[in-house]
Amino acid sequence: MNDLTIIVPVYNEEDSLLRFKEAMDEFLDLNIAHVRVLFVNDGSTDKSYSIMKEFIRNDERYSLISLTKNNGLSAAIKAGIDQVTTTWTGYIDADLQTSPMDFVSYFKYLDTCEMVNGIRAERHDKFIKRMSSRIANRVRSRMIGDHIEDTCCPLKIIKTSFARNIPFFDGIHRFLPAMVQMQGGKVRQVTVSHFKRQAGKSKYNLRNRLTGPFIDMLAFIWMKKRYLRYQIFDKEMIKTYSKEKEIA
Repeated sequence: MNDLTIIVPVYNEEDSLLRFKEAMDEFLDLNIAHVRVLFVNDGSTDKSYSIMKEFIRNDERYSLISLTKNNGLSAAIKAGIDQVTTTWTGYIDADLQTSPMDFVSYFKYLDTCEMVNGIRAERHDKFIKRMSSRIANRVRSRMIGDHIEDTCCPLKIIKTSFARNIPFFDGIHRFLPAMVQMQGGKVRQVTVSHFKRQAGKSKYNLRNRLTGPFIDMLAFIWMKKRYLRYQIFDKEMIKTYSKEKEIA
């Protein structure tokens, strides 16, 4: 395990942020690895931005970037990845439905895979949210063959070199494990805790949990069929010429 940056996309989570930082501080204080936290303010219209600014002013382990408007989860994750300089990139939501402490169980797998993805085995969501997520996961897994049980689990660690090669588009956050697999990477799935939302409101409804993901899946299938992968087995024939030789 080398160093890790954990991306935290935030959109109007003022009621959760203080408790989220307490939970993240508890994880960071373990000092298991060199970990940084990067908040990505996705155009929040409440007090989230000012709260996060206080966090980074008083704790050097935290940093913040702020987007000019709300661009959606995929854009926020992409914006975060573009800033990461560490070997590994993590991702967690700020709504406290998952725990930073579960990252500890991920570390032992990082020597043998390029991504660790959580599985929320006991979901504490409303019935319609659980069922729509279950249907979407089953349909997606059958159609694209990624065998990922909970692709949208907001608790992930990805090797940064793989994360940077993901061709991002709106909705790609639903296919991050599959995109790592397309690059030849191995994805490990680990069971994590899940909790009821204590504050704030979910940003998703039945339409954007089923209709949107289905359209995104069709786009992903199109891209997968045209995705280019190649390996070079012999570089001995490549010659480098200096400018002096070219002039001569």
